[in-house]
Amino acid sequence: MSARASWLARVDEGSPSFDARLAELARRGESDLDQIEPAVRAIVSDVRREGDAAVARYVERFEGRRPERLLLRDYGGKEALESLPAEVREALELAAARIQSYHERQRAHLGGFEASASGITLESRTTPLERVGVYAPGGKAQYPSSVLMCAVPARVAGVSEIFVACPQVSPAVRAACHLAGVTAIVDAGGAQAVAALAYGTESVPRVDKIVGPGNLYVTAAKRLVFGEVDIDGLAGPSEILVIADGAANPAYVAADLLSQAEHDEAAYALLLTTSAELVARVETELTQALATLPRRQIAEASLAAHGTALVVRDRDALARVANRLAAEHVSVQTESPRELARRIVRAGALFIGAMTPEAAGDYVAGPSHVLPTGGAARFGAPLGVYDFVSRSSLIEYSADALAAQGRAIAAFARAEGLEAHARAVEVRTLGKR
Repeated sequence: MSARASWLARVDEGSPSFDARLAELARRGESDLDQIEPAVRAIVSDVRREGDAAVARYVERFEGRRPERLLLRDYGGKEALESLPAEVREALELAAARIQSYHERQRAHLGGFEASASGITLESRTTPLERVGVYAPGGKAQYPSSVLMCAVPARVAGVSEIFVACPQVSPAVRAACHLAGVTAIVDAGGAQAVAALAYGTESVPRVDKIVGPGNLYVTAAKRLVFGEVDIDGLAGPSEILVIADGAANPAYVAADLLSQAEHDEAAYALLLTTSAELVARVETELTQALATLPRRQIAEASLAAHGTALVVRDRDALARVANRLAAEHVSVQTESPRELARRIVRAGALFIGAMTPEAAGDYVAGPSHVLPTGGAARFGAPLGVYDFVSRSSLIEYSADALAAQGRAIAAFARAEGLEAHARAVEVRTLGKR
């Protein structure tokens, strides 16, 4: 694709097209899962019925290989780590340490309580899941970072067994599994790997929850198996919203937009600004940067499909529009960025100030980079230790406490037409049968 006059489709607040474009962007989470669901359902059904044989067959069909062993407990992680160039090994070790430190702090706030009054004891109890599956993408690129961002929080939460599914596992992914304390690698990708984790096969143990990003087929499979297991969410294309004013450095803005555009042709690179002049300067920087970008074709396709510059009238509109979009990554490059960031309450992760590139969050900052996409930050949250625990309510009554509340419980039950509920109380409080 050749250089364009404009990489970002500019729309100005107050123009006839602004509200329509904003509404379209707010619905960007709508996907084509329904179109591919029949094919994915067939894969999931085959794996559930045939186990290892179906997984191997689909790996051969989609990945062009047949794994010698589907489950690798001795995956050579330590040796893979030692084989990496020193710079890469040190980066992985730094990331693992910082992710662990952050989530250990998070674990301290998981909470739970016990309260007793008037003969009634109530408790909220939190316990780690027993077994978790992590999906690590391996299509256009290998992502050892995703292994760390999913598996380390699970380990910190106290999960007993962690299984990573990944197509064509690289040494860097094996090394990341080792650093994260992964139990075993499932040598398969796609919907067939998700189904194996969800239902179990002769080789792969059934897990309690599946987390991690993947392509459309992986996402559709996660949606289909939800209920049999828990999932973290339905991940869509990566996205960034850069919020900038006239004082922002256009080279920084362009670099952050491209850091998401190079992920995937379907990624969203969005600029929200009060300065029309900045948009023009960012366009120039984008053209210059794209000329030498190794993943230029992917980034250009992303910008051509979704690149947008929203120009608004004032600072208040920056916060208002950002909350409407509820983006996965939000970079705040304005004057007094922290003050503005406090007003943005719908975002997966906020990157505050010009010297905080989104890439820091992708790798070594500490919080998990697995974030809600497509506007799901309206209700979703970053992956964390709280995703790897279950919660139970404990209730204990004394005889006097049940006698005190018995009439109310029985009345409530009979109001709903549930006589056996009422009698279950009265057999204890009144001796009625």
